[in-house]
Amino acid sequence: MRSHRIALIPGDGIGPNVVEAAFKVGEAVAAKEGFTLEPTYFPWSCEFYAETGAMMPEDGIETLRGFDAILLGAVGWPASVPDSVSLHGLLLPIRKAFVQYANVRPHRLLPGVEGPLKAESFDILCIRENTEGEYSGAGGRVHQGGRDEVAVETAIFTRTGVERILRYGFEQARLRSGRLASVTKSNAQKHSMVFWDEITRELAEEYSDVEVTSYHIDAMAARMVMAPQSLDVVVASNLFGDILTDLGAAIQGGLGFAASANIDPTRSGPSMFEPVHGSAPDIADKGIANPLATIWSLAMMLDHLGEGEASARVMRAMEAATRGGIGVRPGSDTTGAIADAVLNAIERD
Repeated sequence: MRSHRIALIPGDGIGPNVVEAAFKVGEAVAAKEGFTLEPTYFPWSCEFYAETGAMMPEDGIETLRGFDAILLGAVGWPASVPDSVSLHGLLLPIRKAFVQYANVRPHRLLPGVEGPLKAESFDILCIRENTEGEYSGAGGRVHQGGRDEVAVETAIFTRTGVERILRYGFEQARLRSGRLASVTKSNAQKHSMVFWDEITRELAEEYSDVEVTSYHIDAMAARMVMAPQSLDVVVASNLFGDILTDLGAAIQGGLGFAASANIDPTRSGPSMFEPVHGSAPDIADKGIANPLATIWSLAMMLDHLGEGEASARVMRAMEAATRGGIGVRPGSDTTGAIADAVLNAIERD
């Protein structure tokens, strides 16, 4: 029987609850499809930081290297650990060490879910550059605390980094409708964003079967609200992609449905799958966190592992649950009840 080794990092806040719920779904569908998921739990979190002074051990990256995939719940507990510490101590090092340069986030309304827009149907795949750009961490501060304090944050754009994320976007567009939207702010950022636009045009000649449209970030934000059905594959830099995908989560009904994958397309190391709703400290341990974003992320993980039918079965089960009114509104159902609805749908499928 085929098997996949999965590193589980539940993390902080609602993370442990939603990971537990999602992994039960993973085990159930694996049993149906004739494979196994072998989990190893890692307690790396802000609580781990409080105990050890680090978000993960020094050999954390090497420990993860031997796994087929990583499923992460949430990172952050700002009341005790600054977000800049938790993010740069766990999530970003994993993304960069395993060259997970494609952050992929799907945005569509599940059956029964009402978004805030009049649009009843849209299916957007946002692809965010994930390892450089505005989140490179290059810069510093001098004269801290004084009147002449200076802070410099330098965005790093390499030809390798920009070309590979755009190429990934073109390839995904080929698999879907053949339409790609590239997002920059080249009218204001005349170096990095003009560079991005130039590489987009170069690759467009290679992918002549893909229709490419370039947008400025402000125009794209407006289009996602006013005409989301006009979009298909959207590719953007690290910062712009981060902002657009939170907007995408909002129009699809909220962060409870916001799934994501951090992909290394070369498969030289494990890819990581996570919901993007954060640790939600205000509802931690209340049992009301919506696990659907994590379950959706798990479906993306299964597809990446080559278990396409299992992934499709999970998606059908999620849709059956929301079609029945389960998990469609924040706090309307418990974490366990939503997971049980998905499990029951898998059993019936």
